[in-house]
Amino acid sequence: MNPTQPAVQAAGGPAVAPAAPVLQLDNLQTHFFTAVGTVRAVDGVSYELKAGETLGVVGESGCGKSVSALSILRLVANPPGRIVGGAIRFQGRNLLELSETEMESIRGNEISMIFQEPMTSLNPLYTIGRQVGEAIALHQGLSRGEAMNRAVEMLRQVYIPEPERRVHAYPHQMSGGMRQRVMIAMALSCNPKVLIADEPTTALDVTIQAQILELMRELQKTFGTAIVLITHDMGVVAENADRVVVMYAGRKVEEAPAADLFDNPGHPYTRGLLGSIPHLDTAARSDTGRNRLTEIKGMVPSLFNLPPGCSFAPRCSFATDHCRQETPSLMQYRPGHWVACWHADRLLGGAS
Repeated sequence: MNPTQPAVQAAGGPAVAPAAPVLQLDNLQTHFFTAVGTVRAVDGVSYELKAGETLGVVGESGCGKSVSALSILRLVANPPGRIVGGAIRFQGRNLLELSETEMESIRGNEISMIFQEPMTSLNPLYTIGRQVGEAIALHQGLSRGEAMNRAVEMLRQVYIPEPERRVHAYPHQMSGGMRQRVMIAMALSCNPKVLIADEPTTALDVTIQAQILELMRELQKTFGTAIVLITHDMGVVAENADRVVVMYAGRKVEEAPAADLFDNPGHPYTRGLLGSIPHLDTAARSDTGRNRLTEIKGMVPSLFNLPPGCSFAPRCSFATDHCRQETPSLMQYRPGHWVACWHADRLLGGAS
């Protein structure tokens, strides 16, 4: 039990401890060792995922979202990458202490992942049915025929038409949206407890994107799967996440329930991300119908050579000398709302 979480008093009964998280990252550190220096891609990130919830992990490209996800499954290429510190606990077991054989029984079975680009994640030499059925046969001990029947059923559950015929198709014979549905079918084929969705709607048109996200919500209700939704699209987070973790330059800079984060962000970087979302109602009230989106000035700093103090300070309009000299600690300012900013009190108070 997390000591920061009080026990809940049940009506007419004893206090009930809150449910233990199904997945915990505790001070995770994943570095890449190169000829020109060390890249601290993930530098002390912690978060929890509860059964049945969706946790959004957001930030610009290069902030460490995908590397943290690959670290969970221990898929970071070594060399040059290596997990150098922290713990990753799945149902209380530290995955970093397991053997490779033990990890193989978890990958694709209890923890699955939807990768960013389905065309490069699917093997072009094998049929869809063989690829979906492989994990089923491996983890559930089914025969090839039984695994193929299960693959057909999974394709049907993700609304792929004519699944009996599609299992014999190759990836290049399917559209981008269909391939993404195949990836979801593969990921959910063994009823995992945790699904990591890394930019699951990248490169899809808006209509297909909405269909894929709705499909994930439906399947989450069916299977009770906890989801880590990794994206840079704040609109996707607003529609799908229960809680949100905001990452910048390899670190967590804010965490809050989704509604609280969108209503009252406490970090200038989060404010910048939210300000970049286009609003149709604002455009409709404009005389020209076109309003310039808010931009976060400057560039993401090089992870080879981060600036002293707060990494966001060179791009931040709130930055002071204190920000440029000392790194802010992650502090809880409201229940469940954590911010790493020296000006969080002012920002959460509504100052602009």
